[in-house]
Amino acid sequence: MKQIAWLLFFAIIAGVGYALWRVRQVWRVRAQASEARFASMLASTYPVPAAVPPALPAPDAAALSLQRLLLEAAAKAGEAGEPALSIQLYAKLLSRYPESSFSAQARAAVEAQKKKIASSRAPGPAGPG
Repeated sequence: MKQIAWLLFFAIIAGVGYALWRVRQVWRVRAQASEARFASMLASTYPVPAAVPPALPAPDAAALSLQRLLLEAAAKAGEAGEPALSIQLYAKLLSRYPESSFSAQARAAVEAQKKKIASSRAPGPAGPG
């Protein structure tokens, strides 16, 4: 008889624990629903602000150093008489970093290198023939 009493006691404790656990779950769901309704109400009462365009992230130091290296390498290739290589390096810089602070400088240098290529391929004066 004593064993049945203890079994009944533990069953009642387990039942009360389960009931408290369920009540707590229901309370959490209701609290979340209440917060969602409150947020919805607040959102409907305040006007929607105009969309602000996202600011461009500031380039980090590693990206700036890589951009500077590409720019310097392209400039040195142009000085060394390799305008095609120089244009390729400038194109790599412009394709990877189109909004770079060096993009205007790179575009101007590409135009100068193209002129250099065009002048080197221009036919010379015709000889006797």
